[in-house]
Amino acid sequence: MRDMLASWIFWALLSAGFAALTAIFAKVGISNVNSDFATFIRTIVILVTIAFILTATGQWQPFGTVSPKSYAFLVLSGFATGASWLCYFRALKLGDAARVAPIDKLSVVLVAVFGVVFLSEKLSAKNWLGVLLIASGAILVAMRS
Repeated sequence: MRDMLASWIFWALLSAGFAALTAIFAKVGISNVNSDFATFIRTIVILVTIAFILTATGQWQPFGTVSPKSYAFLVLSGFATGASWLCYFRALKLGDAARVAPIDKLSVVLVAVFGVVFLSEKLSAKNWLGVLLIASGAILVAMRS
């Protein structure tokens, strides 16, 4: 059990499961709500939940221990997350969850490309094939019959 909790694959699979539930719950939840306001409600829930987890596990740390560079990139990440959520909820409001979510997951493809371009990460030919298959699969799932 301890090994599983230390595995990135375990947490990534949980993330995927929760992301899937996010799409389904959000699609139902926004039926009579403005998508931006729905994103606001979701953000409050996340903020309260994370504050509870940090308190319950004693993981708070002094704000001064975070470097200016880390703050800058965490703020940028926050803006990108907010923009992503606003766009995602708007897309869910307008489209089918089963078609919106795969297009949203093209972020996997973009992360691979950005990782190579901006972080000097290396991907093998097999990795690039996987990226291509993810992109192709997302587009095929999102297409109308």
